[in-house]
Amino acid sequence: MREDLAGWLRELRDLTGRSLRELEREVHVSSSSLSRYFSGQAVPPWPVVVALCKAANRDPRPLREVWERAKDGPQASAAGPAPVRNDLPHDVAAFTGRRAELGVLLAAARDTSVVAIDGMGGVGKSALAVHAAHLLTADFPDGQFYVDLHGFTPGRERVEPAEALRVLLTALGLPPARIPDAVVERAGLWRSELATRRAIVLLDNAADADHVRDLLPGAGRSSVVITSRRRMVELDGVQPISLDVLPTAEAAELFVESAGGVRPGDVGEVLRRCGNLPLAIRVAAARLRHRPAWTLDTLVERLRGGEPAVSEVFEMSLRQLDPAQRRMFGLLGLVPGEDIDAYGAAALAAIPLANARFLLEDLVDVHLLQEPAAGRYRMHDLLRKAARADDAAGDPASAIARLADYYLSGMLVVKEQVAVLVPLPVTVSQRPPALPDLVGYETAVGWMDTEWLNLAAMLPLAVRMGLDAPAVGIGQLLTISYGWRGGAAELHRGLEISLPAAEGLGEPRVLAAHRYLLGAVLMRAGRLAEAVPELETARVLMAAEGDVMGEGFALLQLAEIRMYHADAGGAVELLRRATSLPIPAEAVRLRLGAVLGQALLQLRRYDEAAEVISDLLEAARGQDQQTERMCLELLGRAALGMGDARTALEFAEQTVAISRATRHPIFEAAGLTDTAVALRHLGHLDDAAARHAEAMRIVEQAAEPHRIVRSLIPYAEACLATGDPEAAARHFEAALEVATGHGLEHAVNAARAGLAQLSRPVPGHSPGNPPPE
Repeated sequence: MREDLAGWLRELRDLTGRSLRELEREVHVSSSSLSRYFSGQAVPPWPVVVALCKAANRDPRPLREVWERAKDGPQASAAGPAPVRNDLPHDVAAFTGRRAELGVLLAAARDTSVVAIDGMGGVGKSALAVHAAHLLTADFPDGQFYVDLHGFTPGRERVEPAEALRVLLTALGLPPARIPDAVVERAGLWRSELATRRAIVLLDNAADADHVRDLLPGAGRSSVVITSRRRMVELDGVQPISLDVLPTAEAAELFVESAGGVRPGDVGEVLRRCGNLPLAIRVAAARLRHRPAWTLDTLVERLRGGEPAVSEVFEMSLRQLDPAQRRMFGLLGLVPGEDIDAYGAAALAAIPLANARFLLEDLVDVHLLQEPAAGRYRMHDLLRKAARADDAAGDPASAIARLADYYLSGMLVVKEQVAVLVPLPVTVSQRPPALPDLVGYETAVGWMDTEWLNLAAMLPLAVRMGLDAPAVGIGQLLTISYGWRGGAAELHRGLEISLPAAEGLGEPRVLAAHRYLLGAVLMRAGRLAEAVPELETARVLMAAEGDVMGEGFALLQLAEIRMYHADAGGAVELLRRATSLPIPAEAVRLRLGAVLGQALLQLRRYDEAAEVISDLLEAARGQDQQTERMCLELLGRAALGMGDARTALEFAEQTVAISRATRHPIFEAAGLTDTAVALRHLGHLDDAAARHAEAMRIVEQAAEPHRIVRSLIPYAEACLATGDPEAAARHFEAALEVATGHGLEHAVNAARAGLAQLSRPVPGHSPGNPPPE
């Protein structure tokens, strides 16, 4: 009966999340009495049960009957329980956060013989373990034992297993004469003595699995909690609990509690500089607590130079690394992106892939590196700072050049897999030790998506470090992502900052490709006036180098600009020049032909355009999906021009399917717009509106003003053609607002021309005045 009540009381204690000492203050009962109540050795007075329920925010009434049965049951011996050993360190005052981890630890300790808490130095492993052990005191009435193994304590040797066993056996009450000399015999005696008890043992600050192997229990109901900076992966049957830095809310709570209250200033900046690391937070808060005149801004200023106590914690971990591990740690601190894989790490260190994997896992095990997803590794900001300050990495420029060559090598494979036709003379100086298997469209695009932020971060770093060839190569290869991501403005910035490097290489073909891409990206952004001189410069350079394929693409882009200005005749002339070049690649000739068909459509020569494009479509099938998509897109528009909205819809839906299959959301948005236009002409207004809204979501998410306008204006024209002037006006006005705000002059003219057809006043112009040309 008492055990039933004790079980309920332990559950109430766990719900409060408080230690015995904290409950002692709250319910005004000594911790020793509480320990007897929780272990079932005594029955508390009813007011104590009520106080515990209040602390746990629970109704005490359901426990009244359980308490009555326990009170009326057999009483304990007058002699009372024998005293038990409690060697636990003082519980952390006002333990804060770690609620989820604490719950897992409490449950695991009750059901599992060994629990191992791992995490980087200063993350709060010992604090959590000690706090949990205090909460578990009643569950382990035969003793609470503690040994600091000093696995990472600077300036002193670690406590070896033989000495730790001597300490533990002595704590159990064995006289020195009964403790054998040999480690094996001590370990056997320890397991034997522990088997008859229900005790909790805290082995703090273990160096590794071998450090604690002889200290673990055998049979019985005792539990051991280990803390270490290494994961105990070599121990069987261990319940692991890995600690990361604190979530921001818990970090703020810890700081305020440790600092003695709220102070004026930006606590978020303090936490950022502490990296949400509990040790760093406590150190910073302690400085503040003892300086009443300081604000948080004062503390931030003092932290700018780094926190020596925290640095010492990291240095302790670094001293445990061998030279290869320490070199890898220092090199990883140079990584400019969010994370890295084993292939990138192998290139960074110029070592075989297998070696890199072992070193990465070693660093993960000692919590100097995190593995947030399988095979992806990242470093905490504070550790990155320590890594960059370490001189074990060697020459940073050489390491970054090797990593850049890894990214270049991967992107060149992606270029081949997605069939990018534009010639890009990118060179790789040092082939990486290994590349992931990027064969297949989906695999290649998936790798590019995964590495995107790292590629984008590498470009400005390569520029700053004067790594000209990698900077130019990455800037150029990033542009192949346009159909997936959009971001013309971002791509233009990358090309612009790497242009001096392209000029400095002294290779005309490289510079010509760079100028061409600058012009093409400017055109995609709708900055047509700036695009023309870049494309013309590229064309001249390419012609001088005999690069007929590049020259053909430059003429193609110039022709598209003519079409934006409603000069289809000029576009046809440029395309005729391009098709007359001796271009050997059939895929390029097909692409030029498709754009010629687009010009014929603008001239309203629908029959001729459909005939030309149909022939191209047959040739493009199975060879170039993007040219196939373009042909289907143009055939749909030709069909709509000839009054066949049903056929136009079929073609548009095919383009959407191709874009989804190839994961090109920007092109998908264009197909959805064509689908919406066809549905409008077929009278399916709700479906049309839904498709157009879907297209707008894509282009707005990609932050592509030019594409937003190109979706709004055709749909507005369809609304006007199908007798819905109000909807047409809304879309024309939205297009005008976007085009005006982003300086898209050709789109401004088109939107104003559409509004003029509605006989409505044009914004910014007097009624009756013709819209500007």
